[in-house]
Amino acid sequence: MDMFDSKYNSSIIDKFAYEKEYLSLGYKYICGIDEVGRGCLFGPVTVAAVIMPLELNNDIEVVRENIVEEVDDSKKISAKKREELYDKIINKALCYSVYSVDSKTIDEINIYNATKLAMVNAVRGLNIKPDILLIDAVKLDIDIKQCSITKGDFKSYSIGCASIVAKVERDRMMNELPEVYQKYKVAKNKGYGTKEHMKAIKMYGASDMHRYSFEPIKSNFSNEKEEEDNLIL
Repeated sequence: MDMFDSKYNSSIIDKFAYEKEYLSLGYKYICGIDEVGRGCLFGPVTVAAVIMPLELNNDIEVVRENIVEEVDDSKKISAKKREELYDKIINKALCYSVYSVDSKTIDEINIYNATKLAMVNAVRGLNIKPDILLIDAVKLDIDIKQCSITKGDFKSYSIGCASIVAKVERDRMMNELPEVYQKYKVAKNKGYGTKEHMKAIKMYGASDMHRYSFEPIKSNFSNEKEEEDNLIL
């Protein structure tokens, strides 16, 4: 249970509860971190780290002037609205950084470690060193204070901003991939294991951007991938 769970017993969620707590303790640069693509069969896991301008008014409420309204978990927002919010977030952000770890590395070190690697590198890519990291239920090996928040993209404004940035960046990547990958309909499914995607994998086999450590690809195509890697070596 995270430190502010008692504040979320009602249906009204204060998305600034964590930010207000740490601002009141003197933290200035509060960084939200979130990932997208962790459960995909195809493509990278992408992480965004975002530091938004935040300050308290009379040590009670967050000053609304630089706040991007309507920020929420990216999965709950339409693609069109995400694009609108993305532009507002990156324009208002003090700084932000995006980092992706490819499918080959995911297969080599597993998705959990790949996600942590992307998070650490996203933080290191920031122009400002954060005073604290707000993260959705992950602990990073980095010398910066951290607060792990279950369902953080729903509970925290900063993580919500990061969620939107990561989602838009990865979606654009999927949309812009060449035709050899679009036969898997990745512009539509974004690499997730939809029926349409699974049908394409059965028809064409798995590509070099698929995750061979993920089922059902692991059981059906991992031997072919190993043979191909051996030929390259």
